[in-house]
Amino acid sequence: MIKAGVIGATGYAGQQLTGLLVNHPQAEVAFVSSNSYAGQKFSDVYPQFYRVLDQTLLSTEEAMQAMDGVDVVFTALPNGLVFDIAQKAMEKNVKLIDFSADFRLDDAQVYEKWYKTEHTAKHLIRQQVYGLPELWRDRIKGARLIANPGCYTTASILAVSALLREEGLIDPDRIIIDAKSGITGSGRKKDISLLYAEAGESVKAYGIANHRHTPEIEQELSKVAGREICLQFTPHLMPMKRGILATIYVDLQKDVTEEDLYQVYEKYYGAEPFVRIRRGMCETRFVVGTNFCDISVRVDPRTHRAVITSCIDNMMKGAAGQALQNMNIICGLKETAGLDRLSIVAP
Repeated sequence: MIKAGVIGATGYAGQQLTGLLVNHPQAEVAFVSSNSYAGQKFSDVYPQFYRVLDQTLLSTEEAMQAMDGVDVVFTALPNGLVFDIAQKAMEKNVKLIDFSADFRLDDAQVYEKWYKTEHTAKHLIRQQVYGLPELWRDRIKGARLIANPGCYTTASILAVSALLREEGLIDPDRIIIDAKSGITGSGRKKDISLLYAEAGESVKAYGIANHRHTPEIEQELSKVAGREICLQFTPHLMPMKRGILATIYVDLQKDVTEEDLYQVYEKYYGAEPFVRIRRGMCETRFVVGTNFCDISVRVDPRTHRAVITSCIDNMMKGAAGQALQNMNIICGLKETAGLDRLSIVAP
């Protein structure tokens, strides 16, 4: 059995991950941690876990001491709070899967520019692997420090990277990503703008031209393209609990049909357990509660553009599900373990 600890277990992503670990056939929860609720039972914070996981929540300091004998630790914390934890995990030879952006960017200066936070563990950046299995599975296998991708970034990178791999198919300088997220994407925190009474019955764009996921998307797509990518990314907040829908516009450089593009996606993702290429249109309700990324594409011959839609559950493939997928890989387990059950959600 894989012994796993969760630091930040009472946030939305941390709670989702904890539930996945409880149901995992080859893993057990060694400890759960939350500074906000330290000393309380996990099942007191989330009563659905009553008589399932009644462990007492540790503080972060206590969790760092409890790492001994643990195989993997997940950190589901806000940006800027993982540096010391990562250092301790590396010292104790414990694998770390981090949900924050603290190790996603390859350049500490880029991180500090976009996150306005000093990076105090620069020496660990060279050890990190960006945890998007569909692109970097071979690197993930031997990694000790996994930077779990963001939700917007997962949907966007998976949608665009397949087309970028086909040289000369799309114009890499003309990529526009219009993405929409459910309210849980902002985390479990006190923020009036995230109250459902404030966010319901309304849609708003935010982070226009300066959203922090922009350099992450550009970095990973640049690796795929073999050249620097600069793109337009605009996120929107939707009045729903969870889900990501990215609508992406790319200029075609070749005369291709819709079926040609579907063949490209099948080429790169046909064997992937968690990417589904759909001829029909993607909807967030089709992926909620699952680790799937659904992708569909249409060609507009009038504008000579392709329009790609990509859907994920921001709490699953965009956070906890992807983290569990990464754990399975680095621990030598079947990649789909604990993630192969279909969630049935009524319309």
